This record gives sequence, structure tokens and C-alpha cells, in this order.
Amino acid sequence: MANPTASSSAALAQQALSQLENVILGKPRQLRLALTCLLARGHLLIEDLPGVGKTSLAHALAGTLGLEFARVQFTSDLLPSDLIGVSVFEQDTQRFHFHPGPIFTQLLLADEINRATPKTQSALLEAMEERQVSIERETRALPEPFFVIGTQNPADQLGTFKLPESQLDRFLMVLSLGYPDAVAERALLQGGSRRDQSKTLPAVLSLSALQAAQDEVSRVYVSGALLDYVQLLLKATRESPVFRTGLSPRAALGLMAAARGWAWLDGRDLVLPEDVQAVFPAVAAHRLPLRTSGAPDRPSVLALLAATRIP
Repeated sequence: MANPTASSSAALAQQALSQLENVILGKPRQLRLALTCLLARGHLLIEDLPGVGKTSLAHALAGTLGLEFARVQFTSDLLPSDLIGVSVFEQDTQRFHFHPGPIFTQLLLADEINRATPKTQSALLEAMEERQVSIERETRALPEPFFVIGTQNPADQLGTFKLPESQLDRFLMVLSLGYPDAVAERALLQGGSRRDQSKTLPAVLSLSALQAAQDEVSRVYVSGALLDYVQLLLKATRESPVFRTGLSPRAALGLMAAARGWAWLDGRDLVLPEDVQAVFPAVAAHRLPLRTSGAPDRPSVLALLAATRIP
């Protein structure tokens, strides 16, 4: 039975999705996954070619949800201090004063994250996992909510550094926007770029409403039978000859959080197998390296899911 409070909150989320769909054309599934990722308190990585709307999506999410926004262009000369901040000695007070970097925001767009060196990439690890940064023997909390959207160019393009597995694992989901279909592209050509529109969207959810929604998502019910299904799925990834390694316990927790978020957006207070199936490729594909060379392909993941059934 649906919870009335959750249903009203989910209705606001549906309004937010509708607004996003007016800016990012022809990508309703990707937009819903992106919102699900935020509701599940995860982070999102978007892998795609330049110019398909990755930055516009980040701007649109920040505006629609009323979040503070910062964009950092990752380059090979970007230093960790450029991201986290630095302490500067001030003559007037004879003390060091910390100047926070752009990471101290609610929605951080790490644009072209794989163009930075591994040292700078790793500066995000603690922030994404613990929602805090440690600098000069002090731990500084990040704002709530804290949501990172990383964008990544194809690895075969010049000037890229492959993200290590430990960094990839901090992203709850990995998505690809791809080219728009013919109808969406025609509307885009007639209406012009959505970049400016994405920066001026009115907030549909307040900060308190968003945090309440995240709390509701964490309480969505999961039955014993559903857990049996998920454990069979985890076991299949770990025993499959296709993958070098299977899904970790952290990935399993992320899968459950994402499935709760997907169910909540449907106005339900319990998770169904269809919810797990809906989020599984985005949650699992980047965590399942193939035994052969190359990135994990989604068809293999989907085939594995289709072969797994509730007992």
C-alpha cells in the first residue's frame, strides 16, 4: 500500500522530471535515473562525446532542485588544492585562513574528470564517500546534500587518464546520453540551444523537501523474497566466467538504494524486482570488468540479469 506522504513528495519529483524533460529532450529514462541517483544519495558519472548535453543536464538538475552549483573543468594541470581549497597566511591576523575550493557546494560538476591526473582525481575520493575533506589536519564537512556529477570523454580521445576502479566505484551510477532521436533533435534545432534555459529554471523542490524525499527513499520496504533475488544476482556476478570480479557489498548496498529510489518515484513504498532490473545496468556495468580487454558492455549485464530469477 502506498504511503500518502510519500505519494505527495513523489508527485513533486514527477513535476521536477517534467521540467527536466523540457530542457533535455528525448532522454526521459536517463533523467529519471539521474534523479534516482540523487535521491539514493549517490553520485553520477556520465560517459559520452562532447556536445550531447552532459553539462546542460547538471545545470538543469541544480536549478530544478534549488541546489548550489559549481563547475570545475578538469585538466591535466588541475591540482587537488584547486578543488578542495588552500590556507593562506594573512598578515593582519598573523594566522592561516582557509579559502574553500569549489568542492564546497551541493552539486559539483566535475567536467571531463578523466582529463585530470590520478592525483587530482583521488582528491574526490574522501569527499564522495564521507561527505567531508581532510586538509591540514582538519576535517571539514561538505554541504548537504552533496552530489557529484562527473563527465567523462571516451578513453580513446587525446589527453585522457583512465579512472581507476576505486574512483569508478564511488559513482553509484554511470549513464550515457547518446545522440537525440529525430523528433527531439528537430525540436532542438527549431528551439535552439537549451544551455541558457537550463541555467534559469525555477526550483520545483525546496532543500527541505529534497532532504525529506531522500529520507523517505531510505525507508522504502524491501521484502525477504526481494533480498533473495538480489543475492542470487550478486552471486551470479561473482561466479560468472564473463567478469574478472563480481559486485562488492558496497555495490550491493548501492543497488538497493537505487532500487528504493526508483520505486519511490512510482509512488510505492516497497521495492519490486522490476525496480532492481530498471537500475541494475546503470549501477553494475562499470563495476563488472570483463575478463577480456575493453569496458564492460551493457548487453552482457542485461543478459546476466535476464537469466536470474526469483526462486
